[in-house]
Amino acid sequence: MTWLFNTAVHEAQNMTGAVVKEFAFSDDEVYLKKLGYSIGTTIGEGSYAKVKSAYSDKLQKRVAMKIIDRRSAPKDFKEKFLPRELKCMKAINHINCIKLFEIIEFEQKVYIVMEHAGHGDLLEYIKLRGAIPEDRSRVMYRQLTDAVSYLHGINIAHRDLKCENLLLDYQNNLKVSDFGFSRYFEDPGISKTFCGSAAYAAPEILQGIPYYIPLHDIWAMGVILYIMVCASMPYDDSNVKKMIRDQLEKKVTFSKSKPISNEVKDLITRILEVNVKKRYTIAQMVVHPWMNPDAPPLAADEGTTT
Repeated sequence: MTWLFNTAVHEAQNMTGAVVKEFAFSDDEVYLKKLGYSIGTTIGEGSYAKVKSAYSDKLQKRVAMKIIDRRSAPKDFKEKFLPRELKCMKAINHINCIKLFEIIEFEQKVYIVMEHAGHGDLLEYIKLRGAIPEDRSRVMYRQLTDAVSYLHGINIAHRDLKCENLLLDYQNNLKVSDFGFSRYFEDPGISKTFCGSAAYAAPEILQGIPYYIPLHDIWAMGVILYIMVCASMPYDDSNVKKMIRDQLEKKVTFSKSKPISNEVKDLITRILEVNVKKRYTIAQMVVHPWMNPDAPPLAADEGTTT
């Protein structure tokens, strides 16, 4: 049943003759209003959820509200992925991860009230401005490595890192968001599950080879860094089989029309390493010369790859 203010959306005249518009409100909106939330426009939409902006009377600021309708979601999502997402979000507390404020359940819907990042996502930022200068990319990438290092430190893998899931606040600080595919992992932390976007997935994941769960995030971080400094994808994902071949043949190419430093090329190449035993870890990323311009250059046996 739907709550209606004066039954329906229609126009009526008041005593002065002016036209007054009357709007219908759903049960959900009435319930959320009682809890101090005023729902605004839709700012994102996925397979089983919408994200709307809202204003919180309690917090006295705008928030983002992810609305999940259990009725339209498949059983696997409801029984496995949603509980994992909620469990992970409750545990996460880092300046570069979207903060959870509250989880509300009403009838068949789940409302996840989160921090609102006002400058959209990283992909929108790059589409609008083009490749990000390396000095600025370095700041953003440090924020990403801090966030992912924190997540892995508490045994959480994100598993859907991509530019669309990296939000920017009003000062363009990076915030990791959308923990819909996140999960806890324990040693040995091996999985065969493919989730997320193929464009950001490592070759072993795309091939269905069992992999160490945190490596799902590592490869994606290399793709993200490439996109930040090149404003393009490192591999063409329109043909996944060909993309896997290119990955396995180590075909990471850089456009000559968008000159970038040898140091960032080297870092990207070391992250997008097919051999998982040689692939850079986050600990290695943060001490790389590109991340630390004032540090000594690479040793002779670690020459720059271009």
